[in-house]
Amino acid sequence: MTNLSSAILDPLMAANPAGPRITYYDDATGERIELSTATLANWAAKTGNLLRDELGAMPGSRVAVLLPAHWQTAAVLFGIWWIGAEAVLSGDADIAMCTADRLADADASVGSGEIAVLSLDPFGKPVPDLPVGLTDYATAVRVHGDQIVPERQPGPALEGRSADEVLAAARASAASQGLTPADRVMSAARWDTADDVVDQLLALYAVGASLVLVANPDPALVERRRETEKLTRTTL
Repeated sequence: MTNLSSAILDPLMAANPAGPRITYYDDATGERIELSTATLANWAAKTGNLLRDELGAMPGSRVAVLLPAHWQTAAVLFGIWWIGAEAVLSGDADIAMCTADRLADADASVGSGEIAVLSLDPFGKPVPDLPVGLTDYATAVRVHGDQIVPERQPGPALEGRSADEVLAAARASAASQGLTPADRVMSAARWDTADDVVDQLLALYAVGASLVLVANPDPALVERRRETEKLTRTTL
C-alpha cells in the first residue's frame, strides 16, 4: 500500500534535498522562513513521532487539521501521512491539531480526544495560557526524533481518499495547471478543503515544484518578490 508522505517526499529528497521547498511569508508581520525538502521532511517526521508516540495516533486514526495555510501545516499533514493516519479538515476525529482560536472547533471534533495546539510562532514560542490537558505543539514536538519509519499499512489519507487516490489527484491537478519541476509558485490560497490541499500543495510537490506561500499579501511587494524569489508564476 502507498504511504503518501513517502510517495511525495522521497522523490523530492532524491532530486534536491537542500533546495527550497516551501518559503513562507506573512506580510503583516514581516516574517519569512524557508524550508528545504530535508528540513520539511524532518519537521514532518518529528510531527509523526509526536502523534504516534505521545498522542496515540495509529494507522486509520482521524486527525483534524484545523490550521491555516502555513509551513507548519505542511509538516503536520506529512507527519499524519507518514504514520498512516487520515487528515480531515472538518467533522469528527480522534485527535485535533489546531490554533488557539479554533479550540472550540477542536473540542467539537474530538470530544475527549487529544488536542495539540500550534502557536505558529516562527521562533517556536509556546501558546500562552494554554488550558490544562492540552498539548503545546511547539514545546512537545522538539523532543521527538527527526527520522521516522513510514507506515506500510496506512489507512485513508485525506477526507476518506486513499493515498493512491490523493496522489493520482495531485498528479492530475499538476497536469491541468501545467506545473513542471522548474516552477516556483507564489500563492496566498487557503487550504480549507481536501481539494485545496491537493491543488495548492500536493500538486506542486508531485512534480517537484516549490512553493512560496504568502499570508496577508501586500500587493506592493509582488513584483520585487517575483525577482528575489525567482518566481515562475503567481496565484495571488
